[in-house]
Amino acid sequence: MPVPLPYEASESLYQGYPTRTLISHDAEVEVTFAPGIGMIGASLKHAGDELLGQRGGLARYEATRSTMGIPILHPWANRLSGFSYSAAGPTVDLDPDSPLIKKDPNGLPIHGFLGASPYWELLGADADQSSARLSARLDLAAHPEYLEGFPFPHEIRVDAGLREATLTIRAVIAAAGDTAVPLSFGFHPYLTLPGVDRADWHVELPVGSRLVTDHRQIPTGDTEPVRIDPGPLGDRTFDDGYTDLADPARFVLGGGGRTIVVEFVGGYPYAQVYAPDDDDVVAFEPMTAPTNALVSGQGLQLVPRGESRSATFAISVERT
Repeated sequence: MPVPLPYEASESLYQGYPTRTLISHDAEVEVTFAPGIGMIGASLKHAGDELLGQRGGLARYEATRSTMGIPILHPWANRLSGFSYSAAGPTVDLDPDSPLIKKDPNGLPIHGFLGASPYWELLGADADQSSARLSARLDLAAHPEYLEGFPFPHEIRVDAGLREATLTIRAVIAAAGDTAVPLSFGFHPYLTLPGVDRADWHVELPVGSRLVTDHRQIPTGDTEPVRIDPGPLGDRTFDDGYTDLADPARFVLGGGGRTIVVEFVGGYPYAQVYAPDDDDVVAFEPMTAPTNALVSGQGLQLVPRGESRSATFAISVERT
């Protein structure tokens, strides 16, 4: 009989939706993506325990774009200060009534407009002796409704790979038109520790500066030095942006004999940390630019026409 591979990439069904699951048998890690619903990371299981906040699941995400799991935030991460921005030349006016636009409690556009996008194309999923992996892409130039809100033709590709107990996610932006493409995207991994009280969660934030914000959580352009000592989450809450990250930047969530590490491997000089008081999740969000960069221009990088840029982060699970 053939010896089974240590890794597997299989078609699956998650919460009633067609998905693809990458499995590391020896590490007891399974990660599931839903390419047809925004290429979202829907599940990350370790030894059978779910480590991603479901927050209403895929059905709610598809219907309302209320984030869960590991969604990509594009073409801007977190919020903008208004419905108009100028980046790489043109001034863009967003339609506040567009069904693509999700608003925060202050009525500001948040998390871009690719949430639950049905236009992702699965390029492949396979496994061998060394890893399991999948790739998907989305050509924004093929969808006029996207170009109305972000008139910078480009293709975005997401490559996910599982090796031992580490999931690595690489995003590539390739400028496909005659203009440069602003880089202001990120990911929002909602992490949780089942069976462990939130107050007992151990967190480590390798940050050096906090972005000063106004009452709407829009950065003012100023920063302030910050040191957050490792320790229990307790009753603390976070919804803050940071820069001057350690190298490597390894954000840690631990408890119950398990540690989850989110490492910003490359291309993410900013982080948003989210830990609300009404949901048992923590998010260490890798960001290519600070919140509101399309409006402020601060920290905003451009992909020259005909070129591409990538950014990579990884999530590892360790027994402790």
